[in-house]
Amino acid sequence: MSTKLFVGNLSFNTTENDLQEAFAAHGTVVEANLMMDRMSGRSRGFAFVTMSTPEEAQKAIAAMNGATLGERQLTVNIARPKEERPRGDRGPRRDFGGGGGGGGGRRDRY
Repeated sequence: MSTKLFVGNLSFNTTENDLQEAFAAHGTVVEANLMMDRMSGRSRGFAFVTMSTPEEAQKAIAAMNGATLGERQLTVNIARPKEERPRGDRGPRRDFGGGGGGGGGRRDRY
């Protein structure tokens, strides 16, 4: 069973190939997925690397957490599932139904 790792504090110049090469020294890399900003197309500074076994994932964490890649000290740990994010200060969405008005349409009164 494969294990997904979170890799943080990446240089904006780091590529998926760089990650693949760096983590391949510690086991089989199933996938390296660099997170990109949709608007700018630039790296968001973190990625997910999937190792083929939990043992290889632990080896990669031991070797790569705190290691330097592209002049940045990496943060590497087991990826956690994405949590439900709060909606901010807006609170719950309220739907009050259709528009108001007094019967709709134009009324001519002559």
